[in-house]
Amino acid sequence: MSLMMVVTALGWFGALAGLVAYAMVSRGRWSADSLAFQSTNVLAAGTLLTVAAVNGIWPSAASNVAAIVIGANALFTVFRAKRRAAGEAAALSVVEAAAEPLPAETAERPAVPQRVYAEAA
Repeated sequence: MSLMMVVTALGWFGALAGLVAYAMVSRGRWSADSLAFQSTNVLAAGTLLTVAAVNGIWPSAASNVAAIVIGANALFTVFRAKRRAAGEAAALSVVEAAAEPLPAETAERPAVPQRVYAEAA
């Protein structure tokens, strides 16, 4: 198998990956800020950059470099948001509130305990 066949196969793989990402977002299966969408786009741009560079198609190579930079920035933003959300979730704890006794006229209805969220000290 020649190098050009490998490069061509990479090109088809990258094009297909980009189309899958676009279709998944368009159909509402992935959100634009999901790790799956952004990582698939970066992967697609990386393979298409390789194909463009090997073939000397520099405008396409440059646009794929830009796509990789944009995707890397988006991935960093998604990771940072997930880390921040995990930290905030750890700072909250669930406290079960004891049900207060009901007046006699409503005693036949069962009391439902409520959840109260409190910050950890």
